Amino acid sequence: MAQVFTASADTRLRAAVLLAFLLVFLAVLFVGGYADSSYGTLTGWVRDQPVPFSHEHHVAGLGIDCRYCHTSVETSARAGLPATHICMSCHSQIWTGAPMLEPVRLSLASNTPLAWNRVSRLPDYVYFNHSIHVARGVPCVTCHGRVDRMPLMSRAVPLQMQFCLDCHRDPGPNLRPAAELTRMDWSDWDRHPEAHKDYGALMVKTHGIDPAKLTQCNICHR
Repeated sequence: MAQVFTASADTRLRAAVLLAFLLVFLAVLFVGGYADSSYGTLTGWVRDQPVPFSHEHHVAGLGIDCRYCHTSVETSARAGLPATHICMSCHSQIWTGAPMLEPVRLSLASNTPLAWNRVSRLPDYVYFNHSIHVARGVPCVTCHGRVDRMPLMSRAVPLQMQFCLDCHRDPGPNLRPAAELTRMDWSDWDRHPEAHKDYGALMVKTHGIDPAKLTQCNICHR
């Protein structure tokens, strides 16, 4: 009977299997690396805006509270992006002729909202309610970072599922008194970690927060 396979057929088959395995392995590494990279998560990347708004100037320099511009953060699922009349409540009096504020003046004159680009945007399949988190004592800085140090706004944390789950499993350390929610430099857990640990545990009990329920899929995926 004639030989069906050549003497090197087995070697070539082994090499092909090994190559396929290596390609799959490299593909998994690439996908995993991309998902955790700043390019994939957009962490630290600045988004273009119709007006180059500086949180550093307005928050750290002028002391404007987050809720002055993000008016619905305490009452709605969305924090709300600043309406033109909010900007003009100050800029109808100061920097009235600044070239960079021309889009704001045109927006007011034409009654057309400014098209702000959302920085901390979650996927459409993720449900997030700002008011619930604020009511329980989760501060702005937990998710948005030190905006008082951002001349231009960028995403501070990856906002991946793991980030949310870490907090939902142990929310106590991230909870603050209501008066400190919008303060960027409040760090009681650094100065008095044991005292804040007790406070966090007390707030978890007071608000009836159940970490077991917070990690259920339908909390965020509805």
